[in-house]
Amino acid sequence: MSIPSTREGLIVSQRSRDCLLFGKMAARWSSENVVVEFRDAQATAMSVDCLGSHAVLSGRHFLYMVNLEAPSEAPRKIGHHSKWDLGTVQWNPHRSESNVFAASINQRVDLYSWRDGCGEAHTSLQGHTRVISDLDWSWFDPELLVTSSVDTYIYIWDTRDTRKPTVALSAVAGASQVKWNKKNQHLLASSHDGDVRVWDKRKPNTAVEYVAAHLSKIHGLDWHPDNEFIFATSSQDNSVRFWDYRQPRKYLNILSCQVPVWKARYTPFSNGLVTVMVPQLRRENSLLLWSTLDFNSPVHAFVGHDDVVLEFQWRPQKEGSKDFQLVTWSRDQTLRIWRVDPQLQKLCVSDMVEDLMEGMSLTVESEKSLSSQEPEGQHSAGLAADSLQDQDSAAGLVLTQTLQQEFSLINLQIRNVNVEMDAMNRSCVVSAHFGSHQVHLVVKFPAQYPNNAAPSFQFVTPTTIPSAMKTKIQKILRDTSFQKVKRNQNCLEPCVRQLVSCLESDMTQEDSPVSGLFVLSNPVTPSLQAFPRVTNTYGSYQDANIPFPRTSGARFCGTGCLVYFTRPITMHRSAPPTEPTPRSLSALSAYHSGVLTPMKMRSESQSTLRLYSSSPTRSDKDTVSISSFYYKERKSDD
Repeated sequence: MSIPSTREGLIVSQRSRDCLLFGKMAARWSSENVVVEFRDAQATAMSVDCLGSHAVLSGRHFLYMVNLEAPSEAPRKIGHHSKWDLGTVQWNPHRSESNVFAASINQRVDLYSWRDGCGEAHTSLQGHTRVISDLDWSWFDPELLVTSSVDTYIYIWDTRDTRKPTVALSAVAGASQVKWNKKNQHLLASSHDGDVRVWDKRKPNTAVEYVAAHLSKIHGLDWHPDNEFIFATSSQDNSVRFWDYRQPRKYLNILSCQVPVWKARYTPFSNGLVTVMVPQLRRENSLLLWSTLDFNSPVHAFVGHDDVVLEFQWRPQKEGSKDFQLVTWSRDQTLRIWRVDPQLQKLCVSDMVEDLMEGMSLTVESEKSLSSQEPEGQHSAGLAADSLQDQDSAAGLVLTQTLQQEFSLINLQIRNVNVEMDAMNRSCVVSAHFGSHQVHLVVKFPAQYPNNAAPSFQFVTPTTIPSAMKTKIQKILRDTSFQKVKRNQNCLEPCVRQLVSCLESDMTQEDSPVSGLFVLSNPVTPSLQAFPRVTNTYGSYQDANIPFPRTSGARFCGTGCLVYFTRPITMHRSAPPTEPTPRSLSALSAYHSGVLTPMKMRSESQSTLRLYSSSPTRSDKDTVSISSFYYKERKSDD
């Protein structure tokens, strides 16, 4: 966006101007939003100090200091002596250093002091050889600052000795963001394109954990305010994902959107999350408040900015106040202050959690009265343990999907398999036609699912498979579900795919190779009419136009060798079949159909073909592989 160059100006909205005319601006903030426009700032970053009194804007040539107690006042400007533009800026979060903030300029970081309406740079941190991408103050030590750069290094600085960094972390790849953990003083995380590395500053030689979070660039990274193991990532791939770095291979939850997500951060209250989208049209709303307990739709939209919100932070309130204020800076060059009252905060708490908290409060009160009648210390230990257990249960609700969310996100377009889901009764019925056999499986989900509580699996009439096969499949499904729920992960989709895999494997051995395949009459898609679907402006759970999984590719490995895979050279592409597209190579085994004629390869290519087979080879003559889905044998005259 190009910003027109006009005279330095500041416009206060009519609503805010009325507040100024009648005085008592701070008092009127509780019921009004404040809007201030800076025409020539061209700022791309903002930070609010820990006292909530000032906001600093990182402009192209100046730092602009805004008095949040009187935003109508002209901002103070702090110049810098460099040909490079200002970058990231952040205040020190500790009250003892509330007058200090850091701002990056190309390869260095300048530390500023702001006192009595004046600011100046008093020292610089120089060590990076490429542009600095991010910086973050420690939540525990007011003297520690971490910086990340394109030069692949992450430096931890002690501001008492600025000659060189105290810790250097080598990430091999350049980092776009770095964030300190909010509960563990030793941990920090950095994002590298679509990946996240978790570091322990006491062990700088290598990362503690590596998380392949997204296939596209990560724009936002934020640690959970109450759990040292949890963080959220927002990405160009139109999603926000939630992770426990102890389980790096599977995200805990996902918020799916239709546009890229610029930032996603936890709120300082309840179970809220604020996201900034990158809408296709600038005037579309992009600032949303969500409840992490329900991602079907946002609980509130902050309407007002005419362009993308570049930065947002929470303004601390006076002690005892339950109101919060959200300060935002947009590319439309306006700074806005939004009131978030207790009624709005309550929307981020589900009835279950609210009832639980109220119950805990009543229990504590009743236990206090009982404890006065019991010997001292006899009951307090048990009460504390029960209280902690309840709090852990409430916290677990934040990290897992509800059953209805799991049903809406499930992706099961498998031939001749129908899944009827009923979220109200916490059950679903899986029906499958496999050759001459029918299977009807009822899955029931306990109230605690998936928090270490597995569903039950029961075959019902008119299931025609043998009893021995039923017992075997039930054991496999129980094992699969237990493996998932013990990590608080949803298990319906992997269990259904296990069911299909078992049926295909066992029936192939029992029947002929052709009759053991799924026979397609009409493609059957999962029935989702058993529960109401809530549509979401930014969340779309029905994907369309899915490309076929890649059948060729190449990439250089760490040793410099080129590793590649490809389809057999004797095969060429045929017309696409009229069946759903598999979502991954691992899902291809469910799509092998008698409608598609098995490939017949020349004998010299049989060994090559087996390398690409996603299911066991049925015979030397008739083999189904990845390539059979879209490729067929070339004619001899080709």
